[in-house]
Amino acid sequence: MSAINSSIFREYDIRGIYKNDLNEQSVKLIGYFLGKRVGGEKIVSVGYDAREHSPILRDYLVSGLNAAGCKVIDMGMVATPVNYFSNYQSLESMLPKESAILQAASDRSSTIDGSIMITGSHNPSEYNGFKITIDKKPFFGDDIYALGDEIVENAGMEVATDTKREEVDVKSLYIDYMVKEFAALKGMETRIILDCGNGVAGTVINDIFDALELNYKGLYCEPDGSFPNHHPDPSVEKNLADIKALLAKEGDIGFAYDGDADRIAILTKKHNIKGDQMALLFAMGMEQPTVIGEVKCSQVMYDELERRGCKAVMYKTGHSNLKVKMRELSADLACEVSGHIFFKHRYFGYDDAIYATLRALELMQKGVDFDREIEALPKVYSTEEIKVETTDKEKFALVDKVKELLEHPSEDFPAIKSLIDVDGVRINFEHGWGLVRASNTTPLLVTRFESTDASLAKLYEEQVNGVIAKAKELLKESE
Repeated sequence: MSAINSSIFREYDIRGIYKNDLNEQSVKLIGYFLGKRVGGEKIVSVGYDAREHSPILRDYLVSGLNAAGCKVIDMGMVATPVNYFSNYQSLESMLPKESAILQAASDRSSTIDGSIMITGSHNPSEYNGFKITIDKKPFFGDDIYALGDEIVENAGMEVATDTKREEVDVKSLYIDYMVKEFAALKGMETRIILDCGNGVAGTVINDIFDALELNYKGLYCEPDGSFPNHHPDPSVEKNLADIKALLAKEGDIGFAYDGDADRIAILTKKHNIKGDQMALLFAMGMEQPTVIGEVKCSQVMYDELERRGCKAVMYKTGHSNLKVKMRELSADLACEVSGHIFFKHRYFGYDDAIYATLRALELMQKGVDFDREIEALPKVYSTEEIKVETTDKEKFALVDKVKELLEHPSEDFPAIKSLIDVDGVRINFEHGWGLVRASNTTPLLVTRFESTDASLAKLYEEQVNGVIAKAKELLKESE
């Protein structure tokens, strides 16, 4: 019996390489101990992405859930937002009248108790993983780490194969919901270009667009977990080459998706609109909303939202963190720079790239000119995320040491207005900011810099890199 790799248990989800990390033994145990946390006789929905091994992992996971006493409903291949959507649908709307699970339910109008999405998201095809929701809340952080500890301790436990489950069509419910919610878009003449990246966005978006009689052309909408055309990560510029080329010739607006359709890129002929800029656009359709951004968001977003009379809140990076904070503050909208957009305004409060697409088209239909809005914002110079290699053991200690050094910086260091330590350390300078944070999923520090002056942005980067180098030296000396 092979040992369980504890590194698959990450801050926001469970993720690893098929067969090496995610195999019959490890996934059955994940299903079993997750099922115990949901509770015996509880109902769990399971869906999976386009990777060839996802149905195999589904069978292992279901075996574990059944061993824990759960009742499993199987959505088949779906987008992650469809999996999340299942948490908000009544049992009687999802299950046929003859369903044994429905017949046994004491309240047929109630909802499921949890959902698990089997997906490797935007990672290469050999990866897979699990995004988990229990009682409509993300299962993450300390809960995942504790689950991992328990599984590692019981690595030799045997779980019998039992793939009993009831198949359900949540996809049609989701499609019908979107078509009804956005009926006003019907027949919109805007020329739309989609790039599904051979992920699972294509399992629903074509049906929604066809029903709304939208004018669109789709690239790579057929799910294929080998991702033969390009990597399914729209936050990386080179993956947008094909949609940009088609948009330039035949489109007015473009939308690209990651492998499981919870992350979006919005493109005009002139701009690749980042997640924090999207938040400014989407907030235009709301009355004085509360908007939550992550620590990597531009200061322009926070300042502009406040100027408009909105409430802007800075919080930790990570889809699970933002969902929890949204619930805590009853926020209307949240965003990550990478393109995770969360709507509670008129929706359920999770990241859904398909829904975000339709909200963007709604704004365009109402006359919002995306290019004009973006170009009217204060001009700033921002770096992309810059990754600094370190180790999982060292990364958090390194951030703490950087913070300590910044509290008493050298005389030649740019003047610091304030330090924000909600997630790593964000350094506010007079004309911009810098960020140093530990990645929660990889052995890296992530840095980002922004200024109203390009040379200052470079200076901030150089000076902060010097502090990181000094912090590394001090940590080595203390070993």
